[in-house]
Parts: sequence; C-alpha cells; structure tokens
Amino acid sequence: MDIKIIRKIDPQIAGLIEKEERRQQETLNLIASENYPSKAVREALSSIFMAKYAEGRPYKRYYAGQEFIDKLETLVEERARKLFGLKEKEWAVNVQPHSGCPANYEVLRGLLNPGDKIMSLHLSHGGHLSHGAPVTLPGKDFKIVNYFLDKDGWLSYDEIEKLAEQEKPNLIIAGYSAYPRKIDFKRFGEIAKKVGAYFMADIAHIAGLVATGVHPTPFPFADVVTTTIHKTLRGPRGAMIICRREFEKKIFSTVFPGNQGGPHEHTICAIGVALKEAMEPGFKKYGKQIVKNTKALAEELKRYDFNLISGGSDNHLVLIDLRNKNISGKPVQELLEKAGIVMNRNTIPTIPVDVPRQPPFDPLGMRLGTQALTTRGMKEKEMKKIASWINEVISNPKSVSKIKKEVKKLCRKFPLP
Repeated sequence: MDIKIIRKIDPQIAGLIEKEERRQQETLNLIASENYPSKAVREALSSIFMAKYAEGRPYKRYYAGQEFIDKLETLVEERARKLFGLKEKEWAVNVQPHSGCPANYEVLRGLLNPGDKIMSLHLSHGGHLSHGAPVTLPGKDFKIVNYFLDKDGWLSYDEIEKLAEQEKPNLIIAGYSAYPRKIDFKRFGEIAKKVGAYFMADIAHIAGLVATGVHPTPFPFADVVTTTIHKTLRGPRGAMIICRREFEKKIFSTVFPGNQGGPHEHTICAIGVALKEAMEPGFKKYGKQIVKNTKALAEELKRYDFNLISGGSDNHLVLIDLRNKNISGKPVQELLEKAGIVMNRNTIPTIPVDVPRQPPFDPLGMRLGTQALTTRGMKEKEMKKIASWINEVISNPKSVSKIKKEVKKLCRKFPLP
C-alpha cells in the first residue's frame, strides 16, 4: 500500500491506517477468526476490479463490460475446486457471497422453506450466530433445534443421532466457531442421510486446515459447504458456497437476486490469489505448523493450571474455562490487551449443567487461535513463552507493563507479511 498517496489526499485516514498497522505489528494476535493476508492478496483487493458492477452469474450478467470479470470469476471457482479436490461435474462454486453470515443464510433460504427445522450446535457451546441463534434471521425464519457438547466438551455423535431421529430436522449443520477438536463429517453425513436431512458443513474456521489435509474434509459427505476466506485460508474478507450440482439453482438464486446485488469483484480477485497461495507447497507446511503451535500452546497453558475445554486442541484454537482462576472473560481480555496480547472473551459450554449461563459480554471463557502468529513465523518456542505471559498477567496484573515490553521485543523479530 502506498500510504503517501493516501496521506496527500486524506491525512486523517492515513494516520489511522498507520496507527492500526503499528498496533498490529506490536501486538500478538490470538483472535481465532483473524489472520494476515499476503501483500499480493492485499494488492489484488485494491485492484481496478473494484470499479465494476457485475450482477448475475458468469456469462449471464445484466451489465456490459464483463469479458474479464467472467474469466476472473470462473478462474476463482476452478481454483476452489482444485484446492479441495472436487470434480467440476459434481460440485458448483459461488464466490459472490459478501461474507460468511450471508452465505449461510443464502444456503438455508435456498434449500428450506420458512418454518422448516434446522439442527445445529448451540451458540454457547461453540456454534455460530448464523446457525440459528434467536436474534438472527435464520433463528426467526426457521425452527431451531440445538445439540450440545458432552460434559467434557466433546461432540457426542450418539446423542446427536438420537436427537436427529427424534426431531427429524430438514437440515443439519456441522462446523463451529469455538470447537477445538476434529469433526467427524462422515458420521454427520450418515446421520443426516438416516433422517432424510440436508447436511451443511460450515468450515469457515478450518478451511485452510481442510485444504492442507490436517483436518478431515466434509466434501464426500456434505450436500453443501460454506466458508469464509480470511481465517485459516489467509485471504480477504469474503465467502464461498460450494454445493452439489443438483442444488446449484436453488442456492445460487438466493445469492443473487435473492439476498444481494452486485458481487465485490475486487474481493473475488483477492480470493483467487489466496487460493493460488493455498495450493503452494509451503501452505501445507503452514497448516501443519498451526496445529503444532496450538498443541504447544495448549499443553503449556495446562502446565499453568488453565482448564481447557475438551482438554486440548486438534486445530487452530484453544478454549479456556476461566472458572478456576476466579476471573471472567472481559477483565482478562482487557488485561491481556494492555500487555499487547490480543484475544477474545468467549462463552464456554455450561459444565455442569446447573451452572448459570454467563452473559455474553462477560463470559467465563477465552478463545485463542494460533493461525495469525503462525503466519508471522512463530513456532512452538514462542507459543510456550506466550502461555507464560498469559499466566503471569492473569496471576499478577501489575506485570502488565513489563510483559508489554517483552511482547514488543518478540514482535519485532516477526514482522507482519
């Protein structure tokens, strides 16, 4: 980015960009839903494709001047199939959804009728708002039946199957925002088939891990898969819907004209670059390192007597139950941010069931992710050091200033991409 051009036109905005870049450079980003895209992705995001309206599907547009737009979109669709090992005749790709929540809603409205029944993981147990929380449009348009994690924080597939047989949902969702373990997509597919339900997998958090083979893939078993691009895929803020060809017309018509107008072609351009990067050999190494880093962070946190939901992690995130530390998520988040360690407070599964549910603005847990720090080149050694800093700040809030200096020193060794 040429900040000089922006500064000449708008010094206020330029100043905010510089301050935000400095903040990110000098802090440790452990937010599980964020990452750092490459410079190439960022450059593509600011391309001239930003200036084009392109309502419609490739080669079926409502505006003129689409020659290269159509080639761009079909190229990005082809790359998505290649990345996940999918056959064109079996799987259709739509890269137009503006973000993850619209993509999920578009799938639901494409496959279901208002009032139909959806089965998904409860929000407080690691599910996502767009999977039917009462305050959302999916929650208002459909009847939502939730399944829950077991007392140890794991998915209980037998219980999920029993619930599905009892409730007979029209659609079952797997894929979460705060679940630290691998998902058995094959079992979910079998359960959905048994009760005659569609099976939707939302892999927004784990798409990069699926692409690199360090997490099981949902594609042989799901009817439709949604994902964002900006988490473990290390791309821009956008989304994809990948569905079996038989559902293409139903779902894609709810993207446009059903729920949105012109696609953001500059974002699609950047998605294409990110997908190409994800097919490079180094990205597989990156995916493996994410998991190594998460496991190292988890084990070190346990050494400091942090209780982890499910006891550890198989993917990019760790979920901490803070109850034994006698402090809740909001003050922990604020303390750690003062020390330059950025993560988010998060609800945790209610274990045991008679414990009152914590308010979402001050929950009893913290969610940590390692993918952004892995992008910066940090490895297991750094994860162990970060765990010690987290423990020190929570145990002794007066250490904040000292830890902040140490954090800045570490960050200088690992610049942003």
